Amino acid sequence: MGSISVFPCVYLMFLLACISEVGFGKMVFNVMKDGATADGNTDNSKVFQNVFNKACQSEGRNVVLIPRGTYMLAPIVLKGPCKGQVEFHIIGTLKALIDETSTIDINHWITFQYVDRLVLSGGGKLDGQGSSAWDDNTCSKNPNCKALPISLRFDFVTNSRITQLTSMNSKNAHMNVFACKDMKFDHIHIIAPKDSPNTDGIHIGSSSNIQILDSTIATGDDCVSMSPGSKNINIRNVTCGPGHGISVGSLGGGPSEEDVSGLMVTNCTFIGTQNGLRVKTWARSYASRVFNLTFEDIIMDNVNNPIIIDQQYCPSRNCEKGDSQVQIRDVKYRNIRGTSSSKIAVAFDCSKGKPCEKIELNNINLTYHGAEGVVASSCSNVKGIANGQQQPGSCI
Repeated sequence: MGSISVFPCVYLMFLLACISEVGFGKMVFNVMKDGATADGNTDNSKVFQNVFNKACQSEGRNVVLIPRGTYMLAPIVLKGPCKGQVEFHIIGTLKALIDETSTIDINHWITFQYVDRLVLSGGGKLDGQGSSAWDDNTCSKNPNCKALPISLRFDFVTNSRITQLTSMNSKNAHMNVFACKDMKFDHIHIIAPKDSPNTDGIHIGSSSNIQILDSTIATGDDCVSMSPGSKNINIRNVTCGPGHGISVGSLGGGPSEEDVSGLMVTNCTFIGTQNGLRVKTWARSYASRVFNLTFEDIIMDNVNNPIIIDQQYCPSRNCEKGDSQVQIRDVKYRNIRGTSSSKIAVAFDCSKGKPCEKIELNNINLTYHGAEGVVASSCSNVKGIANGQQQPGSCI
C-alpha cells in the first residue's frame, strides 16, 4: 500500500510546481527567482523593474508574484503599453526608502503608466514610511514647497482593478489617479495618523468611470478627493475616518479647468472626520462647473461639518478674497443621518456672483449634543428645495 500512495503525492507536487509557474493559464514571474531580497534592507527596484518588463513584453496573462517578506523599494516607474495583461500579486510588504534622494523633490514612489487591464492584488502591504518625511512637508506655509512622493500613482491606466491591498503611512497622498479610465478600487485599506499632512487616501483628476467600493480609509487628509476633470465617479460602501471626508475640489485654481460631474456617493460612513461631504472652490477663482452630484444613504458619526459647500476656501492667509466663478448646480443630498460635532451641520457658503443652483435636501437627520445649542443650518447664495425630514431645519 505504501508504494501505491507515493505516486499520487509525487504527481501532486509536480502539478503544484507547474501551477506555480503557469498559474492556470497565467505565466508567473516570481521576483525572488530574478534576485529579489526580502530582508527589509536591500533595494529591489532594479529587480522589480526587470521582472515587470518581462511580464509586460509577454503575451497572454502574466503575474508578477511578490511572495511573503519585506522588500525595500526605491522610487520606480513601471511603464507600458504591454503586449498582454499584467497582474501584480503582492503577498509581502513593500517598504519605501527614507533617504533624501528617495523622498525630497520627487512626486512618486511606485508609478504605473500607460497600462491597460492592470491588476494589483494579493492582500499585501505598501508601507510609505511617511513619518520620516512628514516634518519636511512645508506646503501649508510655503507655496514653493518641494514635492514628497505619492505612494502609488496611476497615469493613463485603463480597464484596471486594484483590490485586496493595504497602503499605510504614505509620505504624501496614498494613491493618485490621473488621466485614467474604467478603474475599480475595492477592498482597499488605507491608513495614516490623523495628524499626518496631505496623506489623502485616493486623489482623482482628469479621469472617468472610476469606482471605489467596499473599502476603509483613515488618513490625515481627504479620504477621497476629486480635482478638475473627474467624471462619473462611483464611491460606495466606504468607511472614512479619521480624515477630512470626501471632497470635490479645491476647484477654480487655474484657467480652463475641466468640469467635475457625475459623482455618486452611496452607503458610506464617516467617523470623527473634519468634514463629511464637501465641495470647495477657491475664492476669486477661475471659471468652471460642478454638476450632477448625488450623496445618498450616508451615516455621520461625530463629524464636524457633515454637509458643506465652501466657495470661500482659503487654507492659508495668502488667498485673494472675492466671488468664486465656479458654478455649482444639481447637487442632491438624500437620507443623510447621524451626529455632528459642531452646531452648524449643514453649511452652504456659495458664491454671490455664481450662486449654487438646484441643491436638493431630502430626509436629513443630523443631531448635535454640544454646548452651543440647537443644531442649525447656514445658507448664503443658494437656491434649491428641501423635502421630507429636515433636521436641522432647512435654510434653502
